Amino acid sequence: MSALGIPEGRRRPAVVTGLGVVAPTGIGVRQHWESVLAGKSGLGRITRFDPSSYPVKVAGEVPGWEAREQVPKGLIARTDRFTHFALAAAEAALADAAVDPEQLPEYEMAVVTASSSGGTEFGQREMEQLYQKGPAWVGAYQSIAWFYAATTGQVSIRHGMRGPCGVICAEQAGGLDALGQSRRLLDTGSRLVLSGGTDASLCPYGLTAQLPTGALSTEDDPTRAYLPFDEAATGYAPGEGGAILVVETEEGARERGAKHYGRILGYAAGFDPPAGSERPPVLASVIRRALVDAGVGADDVDVVFADAVGTPDLDRAEAAAINEVFGVGRIPVTAPKTLTGRLYAGGAALDVATALLSLSAGVIPHTAGPGRAASGLGIDLVVDRPRHTAPRTAVVLARGHGGFASALVVDAGDRTDHTN
Repeated sequence: MSALGIPEGRRRPAVVTGLGVVAPTGIGVRQHWESVLAGKSGLGRITRFDPSSYPVKVAGEVPGWEAREQVPKGLIARTDRFTHFALAAAEAALADAAVDPEQLPEYEMAVVTASSSGGTEFGQREMEQLYQKGPAWVGAYQSIAWFYAATTGQVSIRHGMRGPCGVICAEQAGGLDALGQSRRLLDTGSRLVLSGGTDASLCPYGLTAQLPTGALSTEDDPTRAYLPFDEAATGYAPGEGGAILVVETEEGARERGAKHYGRILGYAAGFDPPAGSERPPVLASVIRRALVDAGVGADDVDVVFADAVGTPDLDRAEAAAINEVFGVGRIPVTAPKTLTGRLYAGGAALDVATALLSLSAGVIPHTAGPGRAASGLGIDLVVDRPRHTAPRTAVVLARGHGGFASALVVDAGDRTDHTN
């Protein structure tokens, strides 16, 4: 049996034919990729509300976002910002893949997204109406706009995708879990899946809900707010946005004459034991199971896109897992998310998009920000500038608050550079 419970021999190759990106590094694949290669940060002082009374003042906001330019007018008032991002990213991904959903069987198209906090900004606005004016002022759309499955529902309705639809809630790990699920759906009859995730929790209610984790950086300087694996690491900067990917069977993509960014080869997930347990963290075993599912060995992997929480204990645990599987300092490790902040449900999906762009272009993007590695980590963190090493296979890691851990293996397949 595979890591997803599919009997060996039934696995249908999955390829990513389209990418849609809405992120602090830019709207669209080109803007995002250019920012990543240039180390152009999207972190800055929060502008969506006055953060002066909050301990966290730096975040990654999507620049130049105008919902009315990206989302049908009728949907704007009925949905939250996190769904707006996904609707725009899904539209862009389908266009990138040259897919017209009206030309495909509606029951063979599926949607699986990740969600973390749901529609926090919409919910905050309606709660303000409730407490300031009374229940008669709460809109009917509150019942669906805050819901963590709202994005999946709205995307599937908009594009007439009536196959299996779902949502994964595993914080940052959810983006990988959604893509793992999309690969499974291709094994069970779907020919195309829209998958990934977005988040938009940069509002007072959303930020307040994040603070109890104790993992957010309180550094006011955007250049110092998010320094994973660095001796000055104090946590992470939050962010908004994410990515939606078009995942197809290799056969279906070939029939359409579609190019692809790469293949999803393997996936695995696990859950850490509770604090104080004698059992070890699961990340190393999750990586190994993903490699087995992919049918590749540790020596076949060219780069690891790290989860990179930015707190010393979690960074050290991740470094230990990477070293345990790949050998101490034997594989390049990178975390381009220092340019965006951690995007929760959108973060891992964006990491996968970045990894696929990396494989297509033959370059490993660097981790902008860290300058002095924390002692004893033993990892080969790519800093200062990209490395042109023609990587072919990447492992993307993600962990979610509470113990979630996931790993996804992707490769370039037949190399096609989509970045020029």
